Amino acid sequence: METEKKKILVVDDSALMRSVICDIINSDERFRVMDRAINGVDALELLSRKQYDAVVLDVNMPKMTGIQLLRELQHRKIAARIMMASTDTRDGAQVTLDCLELGALDFIHKPDKASDARDADFRRQFLETLFVVSQSALPSYTKSIMGMQEIRENKKVVELVGKHASKISGRQIVAIASSTGGPKALQSVIPYLPGNLRAPVVLVQHMPPGFTKSLAERLDHLSELRVKEAEDGELIKDGYVYVARGGVHLNIVEQNGSCRVHYTNEPPREGVRPCANYMYESLRECGYERITCVVMTGMGADGTKGIVALHEAKKIHVIAQEESTCAVYGMPKSIVNAGLTDQIVPLEDIAREIIMNVGVK
Repeated sequence: METEKKKILVVDDSALMRSVICDIINSDERFRVMDRAINGVDALELLSRKQYDAVVLDVNMPKMTGIQLLRELQHRKIAARIMMASTDTRDGAQVTLDCLELGALDFIHKPDKASDARDADFRRQFLETLFVVSQSALPSYTKSIMGMQEIRENKKVVELVGKHASKISGRQIVAIASSTGGPKALQSVIPYLPGNLRAPVVLVQHMPPGFTKSLAERLDHLSELRVKEAEDGELIKDGYVYVARGGVHLNIVEQNGSCRVHYTNEPPREGVRPCANYMYESLRECGYERITCVVMTGMGADGTKGIVALHEAKKIHVIAQEESTCAVYGMPKSIVNAGLTDQIVPLEDIAREIIMNVGVK
């Protein structure tokens, strides 16, 4: 029996770009362009009365921009699986992160010229991203981005929780892997970790170059821990969250009794760079006695092979994000199916469980 094609809405004010994008989508047997809109106003009217498997959304449009549409959808609690496809998503990392916070699930840079959108690499990446988005869970608008007061109040609770973990000893580190849905989900984890956490945190979030620095800065603004894009050769210290730079693989290496960041330029692995498998595998050779591995929302299986290798050499505790709270239940599902999870918890409980397993100073 033939599989029903995914219904797609394309929103773009350029008639030529709309035509090219629709041709790309319709060329794939998995998809069918159901409707087209030239701005956010038209798209809002369609989304108010129709359901789509995914929406391809431009940012800069007349009458109502993509960001304004996302805000209006959030206000009206209209759930839609949205992929941003705009020239702004290349250099406009802040704009892209705003879109992800407002409910967009993923993004792709749209070439400045419509003719360049016919390039085979762009077509492949576009269709892969669209498929991931179309398979994602619908975003929930029941809980908005936390305010600073909520973060401060929650920190008091988690610090008390952490002080009960008094028997924990030895060098330890927290290693987090996330992908689709990760930039928003991380805001429900990193800011809830106290500044006196008894371990450094390393984080691989699948993003291209330029975006990881903006992500780190945004999380740093919300957090008591210092969050930064990791620099090559940098010493790993407690009180910090080190975000892997986009476009290279992050490894942790030991030198003279200290652990440092080391970037490598191997080809993409699991289709991504940075790849969390490299991070986990590198921790085999480091002097950490306990490693808390956290696998969050994302497509594919990145992290599983690395944790399997790490499990053979180190004492680890593995936390997987629970399915109903994932934008995409791929990476956590893979580690669960591998039988390596110690805990499967909803997004809102991940920070607490990290602290329970790590403790505070």
